[in-house]
Amino acid sequence: MKGMGNMMKQAQKLQSRMLKLQEDLAEKTVEATAGGGMIKVVATGKQQVLSIQIEKEVVDPDDVEMLQDLILAAVNDALAKAQEMVSGEMSKLTGGMNIPGLM
Repeated sequence: MKGMGNMMKQAQKLQSRMLKLQEDLAEKTVEATAGGGMIKVVATGKQQVLSIQIEKEVVDPDDVEMLQDLILAAVNDALAKAQEMVSGEMSKLTGGMNIPGLM
């Protein structure tokens, strides 16, 4: 039974550290660009988009589809980078163990 008690303490410690990490990741940001830097997107570790910047030169009323594609590419890249950041930080916390459902 003593081993089970130690395991529970370890699990509680890990859970506490994970909650702290989630709070920290909510404040960390990643940046992605598209169109040679004409579109810039900033996202958090909680995969929330904070800002989208669009340079005037890329806005062409006759080619709205291109602008939409660039924005979509930058947003998807920012969210992928945010997920990579979260995975990397979680891996550090769990020592590389793959524990499904942690984040």
